[in-house]
Amino acid sequence: MKRRIFQLVPALMAALFMAVMPDAVLSQQRDGGRFIDVINNGGGNVLEMVQYRDRLARSGKTVRIRGYCRSACSILTSLPNACLGPGASIGFHAPRLPGTTIIPPYVDEIMGNYYRAGIRERWFGGWNRSIDMHVITAQEYVRLDPQARICGSIRARR
Repeated sequence: MKRRIFQLVPALMAALFMAVMPDAVLSQQRDGGRFIDVINNGGGNVLEMVQYRDRLARSGKTVRIRGYCRSACSILTSLPNACLGPGASIGFHAPRLPGTTIIPPYVDEIMGNYYRAGIRERWFGGWNRSIDMHVITAQEYVRLDPQARICGSIRARR
């Protein structure tokens, strides 16, 4: 009986996490024909962002991450059809229950599964347990994850 209860814990935690997180996933999205622009996205519910990521992956369009992309939004950066705007910044911090410093179990692992190379190393090296936001530029992101790319369809500001 105890073993069965422990097997249900991850599903129960995920349901709890989904229930208490605000819906910020779709903030600032523009669909411009062959591009979907994700602009100034502060993140939100991780599991909703995973679902949003799946929809973007199936869209057949280039996903351009522009402005700031924080928290759960950062899992969009490794989409095969994504690129980073030259002026974009990406922010990482521990997932937590809203209004608290409580880091729910398993959620950081879900996020970490979407990161690659140096980003993944830094995530599991401490960003996943930090309440402070760790912000990097698009160029720094590409240096840490060479599979990522800067959008050629967006001109850098001078």
